[in-house]
Amino acid sequence: MVYRVLAVGDTVGATGLDYLDKNLRRIKRELGADFIVVNGENANVVGATPKQLDTILAAGADAVTLGNHTWTRWELQPYLDESAAVVRPANYAPQCPGRGAAAFRTPFGKLVVINLMGRFTLDSNTDSPFLVADALLEREEAKMIVVDFHAEATSEKLAMAYFLDGRVSAVWGTHTHVQTSDARIFPRGTGYITDLGMTGAFESVLGIKPDQSVGKFLGDVPRRYECAPGPGKLEGAIFEIDTETGACLRAEAVRYT
Repeated sequence: MVYRVLAVGDTVGATGLDYLDKNLRRIKRELGADFIVVNGENANVVGATPKQLDTILAAGADAVTLGNHTWTRWELQPYLDESAAVVRPANYAPQCPGRGAAAFRTPFGKLVVINLMGRFTLDSNTDSPFLVADALLEREEAKMIVVDFHAEATSEKLAMAYFLDGRVSAVWGTHTHVQTSDARIFPRGTGYITDLGMTGAFESVLGIKPDQSVGKFLGDVPRRYECAPGPGKLEGAIFEIDTETGACLRAEAVRYT
């Protein structure tokens, strides 16, 4: 049997949340997706609140992943211990709240969602995502395993894909908010895309008001990022997984406006 996992790129601000609320269930039907993973770390533009992550889940997501802005909102810390559907990068220190991997029941057995974060330019105060992934997989028997690798460098993302090829069903990159055109299946059966893109305002710079981003590069006084208004878009990828072997049979980028 084939199990279809839809991975949705970083949700940015109110525009992204509104787009998910109005469109995610329809998109799920159109793609025939069985399971949806949404990166939600920018739901508050920078960071996310528990209410915003609950909004993503209520819109139809089965799991939510995070990234380098996980600890921006202090109230998220107790929430991460309580929510079984929200995962933060597994290579944060073990005393940090929450979990870096979560298991979900499906009609075809267990599906595991792992969240990792790259170290290049993001946060040196994390363990190696490669070694942490290795440790997680050593004790994991599930056939269907998907990985959100929240990282800056394309080289780090590609290296992770080769490292995990044949050991997980799919690896996708998040964080840069720009969808890449390299969706593919690696030699040993792992689906991959370097970056899913983002869910947020179409007319924006990574979801932010264009004039604010332009001003930053011109040297304006720093200020809090402001979410660009709609219309919105959703970017991501669909992965078709063989439920018997866990191998990816198809990987394709998707975009809705």
